[in-house]
Amino acid sequence: MKNKPQILYIHGGGTFSKRGDYLKFLKNRPVSAEARVRWHDAYLDKHLGGKCEIIRPKMPCPERAVYSEWKIHLERHFPLLRHDIILIGNSLGAIFLARYLSENKFPKKILATYLVCPPFDNSLPEEEICCGFRLPSDLAPLKKNCRRLVLLFSKDDPVVPLAHAEKYARRLKEAKIVIFENKNGHFKVPEFPELVVMIREDLKH
Repeated sequence: MKNKPQILYIHGGGTFSKRGDYLKFLKNRPVSAEARVRWHDAYLDKHLGGKCEIIRPKMPCPERAVYSEWKIHLERHFPLLRHDIILIGNSLGAIFLARYLSENKFPKKILATYLVCPPFDNSLPEEEICCGFRLPSDLAPLKKNCRRLVLLFSKDDPVVPLAHAEKYARRLKEAKIVIFENKNGHFKVPEFPELVVMIREDLKH
């Protein structure tokens, strides 16, 4: 594994400023006995796991996340990382990476960073962005940290509206913004071939 390129994947989560709202969420969120099939699990392993070492930190308390706690947990993984790493953040994990890379120098060279449906601010229809996850005013260091920065959105996403893509585009002129017609809402898809193609291209360089 030491010679393989690495992919660091940061999953999503939720934030709540009020405990009552958090308890209401727990009481009302849908439950199911069926296994969830998501692009960032077995699909990535199948298509990239042979070529890459995929690291998936289990971030603390994802249902009621706190940025400072996620930051500690991310930094504990730094001794495991190597240069030319690829970062992927999904939803809350994406805005987490956006803030972290805007405020901190990453200890390893980043080959590419992919932010999948990242919220930009606390203007989501139903979700709340708080507990330290809000972005700083200066996002320039985010691009400087990354050789290649790609943000991916979907027109049918009810969680992170397309207006958030427009806000990122205004602030990150050199980033690549990719907008899909349909990714089953908030990228709840079992496969994500477009991302795999982009990562394979990164690995050629």
